[in-house]
Amino acid sequence: MRYAIIAGTGAEEIEGTFVPEPVLTPYGPAYLLVGSGEAADLVFLPRHGQGHSIAPHKINYRANLWALQMLGVTRIMATFAVGSLKATVPPGGMVALDQFIDFTSGREGTFYDGGALGLAHTDMTEPYCTSLRSRLSVIAQAHGLEVIPRGTYACFNGPRFETAAEIRMHAMLGGDVVGQTGVPEAALARELGIHYAAVAVSINWAAGLDASEHGLAVDLSDMEAKRATLLKVFIETLRADLTITCNCGHAILFHFNKPEEQG
Repeated sequence: MRYAIIAGTGAEEIEGTFVPEPVLTPYGPAYLLVGSGEAADLVFLPRHGQGHSIAPHKINYRANLWALQMLGVTRIMATFAVGSLKATVPPGGMVALDQFIDFTSGREGTFYDGGALGLAHTDMTEPYCTSLRSRLSVIAQAHGLEVIPRGTYACFNGPRFETAAEIRMHAMLGGDVVGQTGVPEAALARELGIHYAAVAVSINWAAGLDASEHGLAVDLSDMEAKRATLLKVFIETLRADLTITCNCGHAILFHFNKPEEQG
């Protein structure tokens, strides 16, 4: 069994022996780091590519998730650097995501678009794995990390940051944090039946929410300080003996024109 960590801004390094392994998928190439030795069951995927070179709206999310499936990955933990929308998740705070709001555009957001895999509709009532998230909370506490157990991720296209009006809108809609890479990653993992959970780490107040500033002040120091411990928590969570209460493996509700039905 293999597990994966998808790393966002500020968390793109991991201890251990990991070897670069480009993987060619039907959706294009994906750049992965595959573990060996004690990390032989792990795959590390820097979301923005080598040297943080890929903008949020140009990440090939389908290639990334398909490549992980090709390598036999069954569980994923992901990190996100985000802005805070609510006082309940201040800068430096961490939240285990349980919902998202999608305001992206132009991204390839499904494997089931009527092409080679047919057309399917996916249950997204719980877009993140509830089993992994529950285990994560226990393990994080044991490591002294305070992770808020639930939160909603509001996703914009990027790479520009949001206007103050957009931030006010998303706060009113129920967003707790805002970022640019959370969608369609979670939805694609769910389509593939992979257990996927994510932790967002706030690096700033979102636009217009800090009256003392004249512009955004992004601070990665909290992410960098917590990175090593958070990755340890991820690895322990991925390897844990889980009580499966989620329906991650049964999220496809309707599947038309399946490959075995074609021809």
